[in-house]
Amino acid sequence: MPIRQPIVCVLGHVDSGKTSLLDELRKTTVQAREAGGMTQHIGASYFPVETLKQLIGPYMSNFKTGIEIPGLLIVDTPGHEAFTNLRRRGGSVADIAILVVDVLRGFEAQTFECIEILKARKTPFIVAVNKIDRVPGWRSQQSTQFMQSYAAQSSFVREELDNRLYQVMGNFSRLGFKTDRFDHIKDFTINLALVPTSAKTGEGLAELVMVLVGLTQQFLKKRLQTTEGSAKGSILEVKEEPGLGVTLNTIVYDGTLHRDDLVVVGGKDGPISARVRAILVPKPLDEMRDPRDKFTNVECVYASAGVKVVAPGLETALAGAPLLGVPPGEDVAEYCKLITEEVGRIRIAKQIDGVIVKADTLGSLEAMAEILRVNNVQVRIADIGDISKRDVIEATVVKTREPLVGAILAFGVKVLPDAETEAEANGVKIFRDPIIYNLIDNYLGWVKDKREAKSEEEFAALIKPGKVTVLPNCIFRRAKPAVFGVEILGGRIKPKVSLLRVEDGSDLGEVDQIQDKGKAIGEAKVGMQVAVSMDKPIAGRHIFERDILFVKVPEDDAKVLLSAHLDDLTSEEQGVLREYITLMRKKIPFWAGSL
Repeated sequence: MPIRQPIVCVLGHVDSGKTSLLDELRKTTVQAREAGGMTQHIGASYFPVETLKQLIGPYMSNFKTGIEIPGLLIVDTPGHEAFTNLRRRGGSVADIAILVVDVLRGFEAQTFECIEILKARKTPFIVAVNKIDRVPGWRSQQSTQFMQSYAAQSSFVREELDNRLYQVMGNFSRLGFKTDRFDHIKDFTINLALVPTSAKTGEGLAELVMVLVGLTQQFLKKRLQTTEGSAKGSILEVKEEPGLGVTLNTIVYDGTLHRDDLVVVGGKDGPISARVRAILVPKPLDEMRDPRDKFTNVECVYASAGVKVVAPGLETALAGAPLLGVPPGEDVAEYCKLITEEVGRIRIAKQIDGVIVKADTLGSLEAMAEILRVNNVQVRIADIGDISKRDVIEATVVKTREPLVGAILAFGVKVLPDAETEAEANGVKIFRDPIIYNLIDNYLGWVKDKREAKSEEEFAALIKPGKVTVLPNCIFRRAKPAVFGVEILGGRIKPKVSLLRVEDGSDLGEVDQIQDKGKAIGEAKVGMQVAVSMDKPIAGRHIFERDILFVKVPEDDAKVLLSAHLDDLTSEEQGVLREYITLMRKKIPFWAGSL
């Protein structure tokens, strides 16, 4: 069976140099013309085998049988999330990925997220440790191999780069990966390759392409075999083009797509079947989303290819959904069923208490659901499209039972005006952020804050343990109220708590007031000597000098303190609580459960 081009994805933290790296490879300037210098759309570039030979240059001698793959199809994903639209059942359309890490900044928030998504999709990857030209003292050599450039640096600069690489290796090690610089690796099945690069000067790009081609050739041959028959693809982007209407930027990863083929794609309201009117292909080494001249109109394409599919009725097609060609004579309904099942795995509606998740593409929706699952957050509804009043009503229902999951997480979608009004009226929180990682992080942070506030509120309402002794020669008044001096031996006492006498376990009633040096205070802590007034006891009858008294902690409060707030008590307060529980168990075995 013929081998197709490997589909390569480029991922990494914002501003780590993903597009610049491809730019240097392509020698085009897409980056300069993009809003804010960051990738805003999804593109793909095809690198024919001749271009690869030029890029690899002096390392061609390492390939004894020459380059066997027909080229590379590199998908330039915006930020770290669009890789998620390259989805197929059981993994990713991407065969291998390049994870770009800034050599000076090292691991950043989205680096961790990229690795999580790569692991979830079981996609192999190599690491481009980028921006080596910014290492202090580095003398750049334009478009040179890394090994040559590295040898020309001073020993101090080489040491500086090595130390930064060790830091990156350490980060990977903590995540359970073995990594090393590419030229030190004997077995690529065990170690992850780090390739130092500079997108600005082109240093290290020859080695990056060499490692990429070598790995795909050696380990992915079986995966790269294509089957004869109808096309299978994944929709990267749904885009309206002047004169063409709604088109699908699609990566075809298996089979062949012909003009006039019947295809089925995932749509917002169910599967869409349509005849392909035109297949537009960019010229080699031109960017799919940003062509210099017009696309070429072709009769058919073989996997792998980045193409623009033109067909009628695609207005509700979903980015991230599958595209399946229907072979002549086969039942379209069977293929519609396959698409419905696949999309239905991601668009869910369950009758459970969970968050509402809305996104603009299937890929984003799947990524959000996956990250929420890893963080043990239940999802009630996951769907595509703007937030409606119905979504808010669903969240309100959940909020009445489980306030912390009665929330909406929205990515790349709008909140409709009536939904906004409904959310404000019912206090339903809507989380929005242009980066999925931050969006979920904000929600998890909110949950944590709410839990802590609730916990603090609950803790404040509990009666805390306290142990006091009645001081000798300090009974100032015998009754109505009894006023006497005490020393706090452990814990704390406050007005309105009841005291128990250890000697006979009698309940002495509530403390009315606590005074320190003649002034009323709200709390007395360990070590303090204070005067207390109590209405119920009579000194000399119910209470005596040197008596040991405990704060009467209700059994329910003692259970909650033990189970949920033990860490909020000091070690000395914990000791007082245990003493008190032991005392109570002399009268009532198993009082307050197990210690």
